[in-house]
Amino acid sequence: MSTTTTPARTALSTPERILDAALVSIAAKGYDGTSLDSLAVGLGVTKQTLLHHFGSKDGLLRALLGRSAAEVRTAVEAGLSSGGSAMNRIDAVVRAVFRLAAARPDLLALTRETIRLGGAFTNELLRSLEPLTHQATGFLSEAMRVGELRQHDPRLVLLTTYSTVIGAATEVEVLRQLGVAPSVRIMVRRRRELMDELQSALAPRVARPAAPAGGL
Repeated sequence: MSTTTTPARTALSTPERILDAALVSIAAKGYDGTSLDSLAVGLGVTKQTLLHHFGSKDGLLRALLGRSAAEVRTAVEAGLSSGGSAMNRIDAVVRAVFRLAAARPDLLALTRETIRLGGAFTNELLRSLEPLTHQATGFLSEAMRVGELRQHDPRLVLLTTYSTVIGAATEVEVLRQLGVAPSVRIMVRRRRELMDELQSALAPRVARPAAPAGGL
């Protein structure tokens, strides 16, 4: 009798393990509270191994920002390619981003920490997200051009979306730190509020029927 074997799960590469550990540490302790020495000890490797792959602590953060931006881009692209009307695709994108935020709060913590650091790190974050920003702006601009969406500033729309997602995730994190178990309803409520705001700002106005000619 023949037997079927299940393939073993592919082990993460050393660079991926390092990035995973760095993400967890930076999300919990911040960039300043994360050291290459502690990461190396936790991973069971030498500090030289980290330097070999990323060159420096700054290089490690840059690589982490690039990987995280790619993860967000994958979620957004899935929403944009979902089909349907422009508003349906916006809703799909918002749902995808909120799901990612709920499942991966460490990604949002990394974003907040990078903005706090400012300077070259914030510029690196913006550079990593530029392809995504360009794609989303192009989608909104085209939908506005053909009349699917009302004319608005595409970058302002993106900023509103980003701020709402960050705010919702921060609210959840604050509740956790206060010892209050956050509910998924928080994220759902914030998502619905954001979609109401986007719908109000972007949905084309329905033309009112012309008054009949010839008086009353």
